[in-house]
Amino acid sequence: MWFKNVLLYRFTKPFTESAENLEEQLATQPFKPCGSQEPSSYGWVSPLGKASDMYVHAGNGYLMVCAQRQERILPAAVINEALEEKVANIAAQDERSVGRKERLELKDEIIFELMPKAFVRSNKQYAYIDTREGLLVINASSTKRAEELMNLLRESIGSLPVIPITANNLPQHTMTEWLLNAQAPAGFELGGECELRDKADENSVIRCKNRDLAAEEINSHLKAGMFVSRLALSWQGGIEFVVDDQLALKRLSFGDLIQEQLESQEAEGAAEQFDVDFTIMTQEFSRLFAGVLTAFGGEDRSEQV
Repeated sequence: MWFKNVLLYRFTKPFTESAENLEEQLATQPFKPCGSQEPSSYGWVSPLGKASDMYVHAGNGYLMVCAQRQERILPAAVINEALEEKVANIAAQDERSVGRKERLELKDEIIFELMPKAFVRSNKQYAYIDTREGLLVINASSTKRAEELMNLLRESIGSLPVIPITANNLPQHTMTEWLLNAQAPAGFELGGECELRDKADENSVIRCKNRDLAAEEINSHLKAGMFVSRLALSWQGGIEFVVDDQLALKRLSFGDLIQEQLESQEAEGAAEQFDVDFTIMTQEFSRLFAGVLTAFGGEDRSEQV
């Protein structure tokens, strides 16, 4: 359940649904396993897995939800191999070539035959709504994955007035200044990883890992006109992550201070342990998000209605 990546969205209108109402709405779009001819399936499941049948886990003003995707794995190479075999058989038996239209029909037949036999792969995607701060927090490494969950949520509740979080200061300019001055903002420490891009050609990229980011080599690239597009930071010794120029937080890891909090709590059973984890994670994230936005000059709310 612990989020490894975070994409942040701001509600442009207060989220007023109660946990009970949200539960009823998500129940209209439950996850169902793929049918024999379905390439994929997507719907809501319980965040607690088998420990609960509730679609919403609520606590301290936070509403956790979880979507599950299942897809049948039918590699193109397998389809093409079967297709070429059929085409070769027709050519040998009927002594004729197979045209484009017939090839497409044969391909559809092959997919229909193989789909029920294909392996299935499932994955879960968590998100939570911070009703007090008006935030939607999605555990996703890409906008595409986040939009998939948001579309399902929008279909379930009717509307989802959210926009991506943005800062008053351009992240790439701000991160570049931090490295030029070898100084992280208050509450943060520089990590050992960054990504630099050329202002004249953004396809020109330099990636540095396990390096001293205050080194003269990196500084010289910045003075030559490159800017920082990704930067590793640590937050008050508790959370390490990489932030990019869209304010996406990637590869989150939780340090000893948070582990100590977890170990100090006694939980009986999976449901209680989930609640403990959820409470600690959301509390730490609340402080982290506020710190990140402050570091980038505060949140830009000019697009909100």
